[in-house]
Amino acid sequence: MGLPPGPALGLDLGERRIGVAVSDSARRLATPLVVLERGRDRGEDDRAIASLLASSGATTVVVGVPIGMDGRVGPAARAALEEADRLAQALGVQVETVDERLTTVEATRRLAEAARRGRGRHCRPQGASPAGSGGRRARRRVDDAAAALILQAWIDRRRPAR
Repeated sequence: MGLPPGPALGLDLGERRIGVAVSDSARRLATPLVVLERGRDRGEDDRAIASLLASSGATTVVVGVPIGMDGRVGPAARAALEEADRLAQALGVQVETVDERLTTVEATRRLAEAARRGRGRHCRPQGASPAGSGGRRARRRVDDAAAALILQAWIDRRRPAR
């Protein structure tokens, strides 16, 4: 089934936060957008995502699914798939899923690398604690960066081969 044209919204669904990214209207580049704190219930989360859909003009939602390294669908992946199905019904848009294995690890690595380039080799990412556990601000940056990686992976897979 063909997807409607326009931007896509990428979601990294966590237990406490939802990382959100958006693509350009041509679906060539994903950019981190915002991190949503989970609400008291899923309806609150749905309304926040619906608001972002409306403000961004997105016509498709892409949800990352944390498939296990062995390829198995564990409890976290099942929960993400169930939430993706529920979001499709609640939002009234096409919801696609993509394997998000290692996106949080990759997002953390890229942010740390950018921080080293920007402030010297021995500096921590902004908001990170000395022990490396990261502060709240650093975790939020990782969440929306992971959402951008999820969305970019989906975009890249949909590109026609040259």
